[in-house]
Amino acid sequence: MPLSSRLMALIEPLIDRDGFTPSTVPSVSLMACHHQVPRTPLMYEPSLVIVVQGRKIGYLGDREIHYDPGQYLVQTLPLPFECETFATPDSPLLGLSVRIDPAMLSELVLETGLETGPDTGGDATSHSNEPLPMASVAMTASMQEAVVRLLRALNDPLDARVMGEARVREVIFEALKGEQGAALRALVNHQGHYSQIIQALAQMHADVTHNASVEVLARDAHMSVSSFHQHFKQVTRATPLQYLKRLRLIKARQLLSHDDLNVNQTADAVGYRSVAQFSRDYKRTFGASPLQDRRQNRSLSDADAS
Repeated sequence: MPLSSRLMALIEPLIDRDGFTPSTVPSVSLMACHHQVPRTPLMYEPSLVIVVQGRKIGYLGDREIHYDPGQYLVQTLPLPFECETFATPDSPLLGLSVRIDPAMLSELVLETGLETGPDTGGDATSHSNEPLPMASVAMTASMQEAVVRLLRALNDPLDARVMGEARVREVIFEALKGEQGAALRALVNHQGHYSQIIQALAQMHADVTHNASVEVLARDAHMSVSSFHQHFKQVTRATPLQYLKRLRLIKARQLLSHDDLNVNQTADAVGYRSVAQFSRDYKRTFGASPLQDRRQNRSLSDADAS
């Protein structure tokens, strides 16, 4: 049986609604979409995103990242970006997301001895040899088999409980050996400018309400302001202020979708002091006011559930 047919046969029984659905293995989520979704701002946590059917295009600044069947997306940093989904009711997008656990990744890097291993080329690094935080990678034969074994485990409650994390470990191990291995290793090695920017991003994510200046972020990263600004933009394709605004708005959308907060409370929760400015920025980013967007999202969720 062709690989695509094997994967479809394994993933279809696991999915019963659109969106991201937790699986029986805590670090794995299943994803589905039965309609085309236009270019929309969102953010993935560090993860491997494997598309079984359908396709997606990610837009990160001037980069366009395609991830289709036969490829997987390696997202090493929780970067705000824009994503377009191509799917239809007859041919929905189906796939899975495997969260990258820092402790597991550290163990694998240590055990493989790849801490200072050579880069494998391809799309793994930028022209300046800095790792790319988000890139699509072609699936090797061994990665394909690892994904098949993970999906098989998800289809059996006993296998999922006993072997689920081992299957996840195998998938991350294959990614570590792949073209984006350098970016994954950079999360562990804590060396170079890339690692300094990772620490700055972690600081920004820890408290989105904090208006840290570029000067403070650069000082905490032990970099000059000019060097910090250059490397930050190289990694994120945005200035620190642009990044913080996108981060706040995506966090706000998540709060409006899941929490019982009104618009004023949501604006305050993500660091906006002016509700009017929050509403303007939100509408400019998502194409609808916070209240309109909340109603639309809840209508779609109700339709998916019915």
